[in-house]
Amino acid sequence: MKIVFIIIFSLILITPAKADQQLMEYFFAAAKTGETEVLTEFLDNGFPVNLRNNKSYTALMMATYHGQKEAVSVLLNYGANACLKDKRGHTAIMGAMVKAEWGIAKMLYQKDCKQAYATGKTLEEFAKVFGQTDKLEALAAEQ
Repeated sequence: MKIVFIIIFSLILITPAKADQQLMEYFFAAAKTGETEVLTEFLDNGFPVNLRNNKSYTALMMATYHGQKEAVSVLLNYGANACLKDKRGHTAIMGAMVKAEWGIAKMLYQKDCKQAYATGKTLEEFAKVFGQTDKLEALAAEQ
């Protein structure tokens, strides 16, 4: 709660446009570092769970890529869309595969984003490129 107070207090001192940018930066930093209390505070107060940063990533993508399993769980529970794609056509599960975050990949695989991606690769083809076919097949077998 102390972190949330500091965030709110610091926003009083800046312009509205800068405040919006600062809030977004705090939200994404919380996802990246696994600060679930901060994420929950944002989301309980109506912050958009599927907001994208200037690189086209969502908080779910950031939490996934940085191995923050609890943050991924919080974001999914608040309705984060696991099927959203970044500007390269990649979804959060693809980030989990690249980073070998299989606990997170299992959570995301259950969201059923098996359509073809903007890169022209299915999830299975993406796994093959990164030498993760066996792991992906194991996830599919668990379903």
